Amino acid sequence: MKKIQTCIKSLLLAAILTGVWGSAYSQFNDTTFFHTAFQSSGSINKTNDGTAYLLNNAFRFNVKKKDISLNFNNNWIYGKQNGNVSNNDFSTSLDFNLYKTFPHFFYWGLANYNTSYSLKINNQLLAGAGVAYSFFDTPNTYLNISDGILFDSSDLMLANNIRDKYETYRNSLRLSFRFNIKDRVVIDGSNFLQNSMQRQSDFIIHSVTNLSFKVQKWLSLTTSLNYNRVNRTNSENLLFTYGLTAEKWF
Repeated sequence: MKKIQTCIKSLLLAAILTGVWGSAYSQFNDTTFFHTAFQSSGSINKTNDGTAYLLNNAFRFNVKKKDISLNFNNNWIYGKQNGNVSNNDFSTSLDFNLYKTFPHFFYWGLANYNTSYSLKINNQLLAGAGVAYSFFDTPNTYLNISDGILFDSSDLMLANNIRDKYETYRNSLRLSFRFNIKDRVVIDGSNFLQNSMQRQSDFIIHSVTNLSFKVQKWLSLTTSLNYNRVNRTNSENLLFTYGLTAEKWF
């Protein structure tokens, strides 16, 4: 029961932290350069056979000026099933976009660190650059495709607890989107396919889709569907969580 109470308290943390955020919702414009968001979500499943719970906490900070934008993202997923750890997955990334050419086209750079119990990743560092093009880029509709090359330095656990430290270059293809329906419903997500350029069987899939319903201009009820696969470790997870997202534009 204490574990369930802890999970519920974590889901309410976003509302507590953002009680001082009673500002109007807006988008990036000539006077709005910064965006920050905190999402706390999770799920609980209690049966006669045991209890399972999952917590998904994410924090984002974005800066956008005329010619450049900077994005800082952190995500931590923790879960237990019948007293055993099922997820302890952390990811942090810093990326930038450089708008120096024709409209809707930009260059990007990325540094990303991951560790994941469920995907058998002890440590992973991804860094690289590429190009991107936005088919739509308005306050209500965003659809973007990007491609580039990443250097991957990984420490993994393979079958039979064999530790595998290796390096490879990956082609990173991403499709991202955001649809804002009458400032009440927001659907957004990012989908990555990252293939090794040396090994055909070595690929990574990462997909996140969020559906948010605005309660206040700064607070939303959010459901998230998160799928990940690391083919080299033959591991994957599919996570569905629900909770709160708080945002501030300034």
